[in-house]
This record gives sequence, structure tokens and C-alpha cells, in this order.
Amino acid sequence: MAAMTCQTAHRPTPSRRTPLLLPLLAMLLWPAAAQAQPGNLAWAYTLSDWAAAMLALMATIVSLISGLHSREKPAGFLAGMMVSWVVLRAAAAPSAAGLQPLLMTLLVMCGVQFLLRQMNWKRSWIDHVLLAQCLMVPASLLLASGRMGVLSTVWQVVLGLELVAAMGWALWLRRLRLQETPDGALRRDAIWMSVLLLPTMLALLAELLMAGFSPPLWQLASPWLSLMLPALMLALGLQLVSQVAQARVDAERRGANIEQRMAERIADVERSHHQLAEQRLEQVTERERKRIAADLHDDLGAKLLTIVHTSESDRISTLAREALEEMRLSVRGLTGKPVHLFDALGDWRAEVVSRLGQANILAEWKSPAEDIEHTFQARSYVQTTRILRESVSNIIKHSGATHATISSAVQDGDFILTIQDNGQGISAGLDGRLDRGHGMASMKSRAKQMHGQCLVESGPGWGTVIRLTIPL
Repeated sequence: MAAMTCQTAHRPTPSRRTPLLLPLLAMLLWPAAAQAQPGNLAWAYTLSDWAAAMLALMATIVSLISGLHSREKPAGFLAGMMVSWVVLRAAAAPSAAGLQPLLMTLLVMCGVQFLLRQMNWKRSWIDHVLLAQCLMVPASLLLASGRMGVLSTVWQVVLGLELVAAMGWALWLRRLRLQETPDGALRRDAIWMSVLLLPTMLALLAELLMAGFSPPLWQLASPWLSLMLPALMLALGLQLVSQVAQARVDAERRGANIEQRMAERIADVERSHHQLAEQRLEQVTERERKRIAADLHDDLGAKLLTIVHTSESDRISTLAREALEEMRLSVRGLTGKPVHLFDALGDWRAEVVSRLGQANILAEWKSPAEDIEHTFQARSYVQTTRILRESVSNIIKHSGATHATISSAVQDGDFILTIQDNGQGISAGLDGRLDRGHGMASMKSRAKQMHGQCLVESGPGWGTVIRLTIPL
């Protein structure tokens, strides 16, 4: 960033568009230069008029920036420097000659304070010396009486050297800071300030030397050299405006980033809240399932078991035993404990072979040849068990089969269970559907609940094939 950085540790980085200030300044001064005639000094005064008008406007803008932005407080000294130069130029008439020493002192004081505070280099003794100087210069000239011209020249030299020294010290501080913290932004700042301050320093020194040793040459060159200081102030003012504009853009960008991060955090919080709510609901549901399972097992299970052992009717005892098995299956599904597929196949094989054997139907069970490492969710185990029981019940009650084959396999992440019999088959309805009656619709609905499918193939005289596919 350029010269308007007051506190480097807390200010925006220098803008890469700072070099554009020189062409912009040249464009502002060009209309007046176009009116000049070669060899005529009138155009220099015309440029001075233009510079005074632009400095008055720039001083107003810089004052507003200094008042509105707490980090730009030192810019108030730049505004004071501009106003002092404009008033000093207006006081060039002989009638206002008494104000010139005070205005020159104010200009130098504001310039020194701005250059030093710009680098965050503040010394109280310098403040006291500059304030005392504002009183000493006018007072000494008033008391000098006959030697006022000589003393005025001395004070002009002293004030000019003070301003040159402040510029040189500001450049030196930038060089030290660049050595301590090498940074591209600081390097651009140092180069830019060198481009601005070095020509101004040389112009001030040349003007002081010519005023002391060659008055005729000074009269010719002074209108030219005196333009360097207002040009410097204009460049610094334009740089400050550019810096504030860049800071505004950076602030808007940071604000947009903050809003985006805030939206992301809000979304994360909402997701976390939703997950916690789901976990809470799942925990409550799980506790309720376990409570219902415990009630079924302890109350209904005990009563059914009593009926099984005390009933004198074989039919009632059989129905109670079947109800007890269904109740135990429901309790197992409510507890939510996963079931190893190998254990599930063993339970299913024992039940199916036993039921078909009691019905004088030859049962052939085919299990997967490879080791099975998969598990069934509790609800999937219960639903599959009920589908298998319904299929076996249909074979026993309706098929008239003498042989049934039950095979299982794991393929491409799916569990496939096939039940086939050699019975009389299922007659299709008038609409050609096989899922009417015999619990077919119920079996398909249970498979759909597990995100699987249950396919039925049958025809009169060639048996029935039920193929159940469930994703593991």
C-alpha cells in the first residue's frame, strides 16, 4: 500500500493499482499545461491555480475520511497541510505578508506529523517542538524589526530542511521495516513512496540552494519547483481515496465470506440438531420396543406356555404352541438385535424340515457352500421367517406336493431364498394374477418392506416356485 498507511499492523495491504495515481495526476494537470506557451512562466502559475483548486477539494475529502475512519486519523494532518498550502498561496499578496510565516510553520508541522505518524512513529518531544515553533516563528519575525528579511530567509531554510528531514526519515523507517519483514506489499509501498518523496526532497533542496546562492536562477525555477509539493500532496490524497475504496471492497468481500461461513455453520448446526433428534427418537423407540417385548414375554408368553402344558385338547395345545412361537418371533424383532445369517439358516432349516416331515412331504434343504459372514437385521429376520412360514403353510395346505426343495444363496450383496414344490400349482385368476389368496400378497408386501422382492411362478400341474430376494 502507499503512503497513507498509518498503522501497518492493522491496515489493508497496499493496492497494486497505486502506480495508476501518477497517470491520473498527470491527466488532472494536463488541461492547464495545454494552455502554456513555450518559454513563458505564466503556465506554471496556471498550474498552481489548478493545484490550489484541486487541493482545496482534496482537503475536504481527506478531512471527511479522517473523521469517519478512526484508522485514518493521521490523514487529518495531510488535510491541514493542503489547506495551509492553499491559504499560503492566497496570502502571497503584500497585504497578507504577515500571515505567511505562520502558514509556512503550520504547513511544515502538518507535513512532519503526517509523515511520521503514517509510519506509526510518534514522539512527544517532536510534538512540543513543532507547537513551540508555531509560536516562535511569528514572534521572532515581529521582534526582528529591521532584520526581518534575513530572519525570514533563515526560517524558510530551517522549515524546508525540517520537511526534507521528515521525508528522508519516513523513507528510512520504511527501509528498516522492509528488512525486518520482507513482504511484496511493503516493497511496493517503499518504491511508491520513494517515487513520490525523493523528487520532492530534491526540488525543495534545489529551491533552498538557489534562493541562497543564485536569486536570479531561483526566480526562474521557483514556479516550477514549487509545484512538486502540491503534486506530492495530491498524489497522497488520491492514494488515500484509492486505499479507502480498496478497503471497502475488501470489507465487502470479507463480509460475504463471513456470511457464507455463517450459513455453512447454521446448516451444520441444523444437521447436528436433526441427527440428535433422530437419535433421541430412535433411543425412545428402542426403549419402548424393549418394554413391549418384555411385557409380551413375561405376561402373554407365560400364559401361552401354561396353556401348552395344561390344555387337555391337542388342538388347543398346538394352537397355543404356534401362537407362542409367533410371539417369540415378534419379541425377537422388537429387541432389534442383528441375527447372523448362518444361525438364521439353521433355525429355518430345523423348522421347515420338521413341519414338512410332519406333513409327510420330503424336504430337501440346500445351503450355500461357502462360509457366510453376513448378518440379518432383526426386522428382516422376522419378515423373512414369516414369508418362509407362509410358503411352507401353502405347500402343506394347498399344493398336494410330495417333495419340496428349499435353497439359499448369497449373490451380489443379496440373499436369495428359493422354495419349490412338485404340487398341483396355483390357478391364475381371471385377470391372470397369482397373488390372490394363499398369503401371496402378504408375502410380497413383506418383501417390499425390506426393499426386496418376492416372485411367484406357478401353473396347474407343474408346481410352484417362490423366489425371495433381499438386500443384505
